[in-house]
Amino acid sequence: MLKRHDLCSFIGKNVKLYFERSISLLNMQSFSIVIICKNEADVIAGTLQSIQGLTDDIVVYDNGSNDKTIEIVKQFNVQLHQGDWEGYAKTKKKAIELAKYDWIFSLDADESIDVELKQFLLALELKNEKEVYKLVFKNFLGNKYLKYGEWGGDKHIRLFNRKKVTWNDSAIHEQLILPKDIEVKKAKGYVLHQTAKDINEYASKVFKYAMLNAENYYQQGKRSSWFWICISPGFNFFNYYVLRLGFLDGHAGYVCAKMTAWYTFLKYSRLKELYKINARQ
Repeated sequence: MLKRHDLCSFIGKNVKLYFERSISLLNMQSFSIVIICKNEADVIAGTLQSIQGLTDDIVVYDNGSNDKTIEIVKQFNVQLHQGDWEGYAKTKKKAIELAKYDWIFSLDADESIDVELKQFLLALELKNEKEVYKLVFKNFLGNKYLKYGEWGGDKHIRLFNRKKVTWNDSAIHEQLILPKDIEVKKAKGYVLHQTAKDINEYASKVFKYAMLNAENYYQQGKRSSWFWICISPGFNFFNYYVLRLGFLDGHAGYVCAKMTAWYTFLKYSRLKELYKINARQ
């Protein structure tokens, strides 16, 4: 049996915990954070940890992870849903339908936020449905922050009201459809994007996106040519490594510029191949 002193101490601690949680909920935002993921065990814990205390509605939509992603996600207070992959835009549209609030903060599993951005988001009033917020990204290859080249100064709209704004239907490189009366505002702070943990993972992602984009171009009726296969990769390398100062990022800057050139070559080579395959059928 608890002594009177112990009982009072027990009650006091629980009352304090209750009020702390109540205050925390009052300080949270009335938006939903929506994340789609698959096999992101290496990074998703950091992402979920960075957004704790922002909202009481975090939606994680998993598309068939077979690593420890699900196990990690269940350690956090989130809505976990599992479903089929339908392409980037359609899957994100499906995920935001599960959100509690109309204001949506869209993140990828490898995107955490810094303290300044978190404080900025907590201070927002979110009264105007016609406003959207553009966030500045810090992109990393491994531990290297890429300040220049293709990844330098990266910005994307990620906070919006779903009653006014939604994703298009693109299978890759999804974009938000913005009505003409939408006002774009800039957020303070940064999204910290773990582009890839190393060159091996980066190369795998580049190959995957090149193949997907070639398929997408083929469906749209776009054509390849000698120029796009032979000239465009070199031009992209020169643009990102020289004109956009990628060389200032050292070896990582060179790797990223070369990967972009390789991506361009693969994309248009595969597109040309798809037309040849179709012609033989």
